[in-house]
This record gives sequence, C-alpha cells and structure tokens, in this order.
Amino acid sequence: MVTVKYDDLSLAFEFVSAGLPMEHNAYISIDTGQIYWISDLNPTEEEVPDDLETSDRYIAIPHKNDLGLGRSLALRFAEQELPQCYERAKAFFRSRGAYARFKQLLESEGVLEKWYKFEEESVEKALRDWCAENSIPLIEKGDESSP
Repeated sequence: MVTVKYDDLSLAFEFVSAGLPMEHNAYISIDTGQIYWISDLNPTEEEVPDDLETSDRYIAIPHKNDLGLGRSLALRFAEQELPQCYERAKAFFRSRGAYARFKQLLESEGVLEKWYKFEEESVEKALRDWCAENSIPLIEKGDESSP
C-alpha cells in the first residue's frame, strides 16, 4: 500500500461531502496513491480508469454521513454545548437549510468558533480512523519532504 498525503485526502473528503451522497466521488488507488475525483454534476476533464468503481484496486473515500460527521455530529455538539437548545437544533434538521439555521443558532449563543474547532477535530479523527481501518498510511499535514 502506498502512502497518501493527509492534505490531499482531506480535500477529496471535502469534495465528496460537498453534495448529497453519490453526487461526488473520489477514489484512492492502492497501487499509486493517486486520488481520482469524479462528479455526476460537474464532469471533469481528468482521465479516470475504466474500472474505478468496480476494481478492488481503488478505495472509495467516504461521504461525511458515512463517518457520522453530518447531522449526527451537529446534534452531538448541540447536546454537549447547548443542551437547552438541543430540541430546537434537532428540529432544524427536519427540513432544508438546516446547517444555515444551526450556525445562526450557534452564532447567537456565542459558540460558532467552538463548533468549527469541534467539527475540524472530529473530521480529522474520523479520517485518521478510516485510514487505519483501511490500512492507508498517511503522510502528515505539512510534511513537504514526502512524495
């Protein structure tokens, strides 16, 4: 198994998670470490292998929902930091525009920056755990000496 740069993995994860599940996909080649990006909404000019979605030589990068980093993460934060607002936050996620309303609530309660830090740390931990489960060695953030 080849190594993958954490920064590259993080960018691909953000891409995959930017839309609904299966709208955007990214795959890591276990032979080269290259990450291939594909989107049903915005086809790229990048050439991708024909067997990308069927071969066992590629690992699909998960969507945030696959790692419990969507609605459940927001509600976990609300329960932890704003228990008095938990039911209100939970109600946001029953309709469109939930994250905008959730962030407005956090801002009004003075914990928006705390949310961003919580989210960033949660994403990093989840990605590192996912890599460990899939035996994907990571090159650490900012390590310019590695390929």
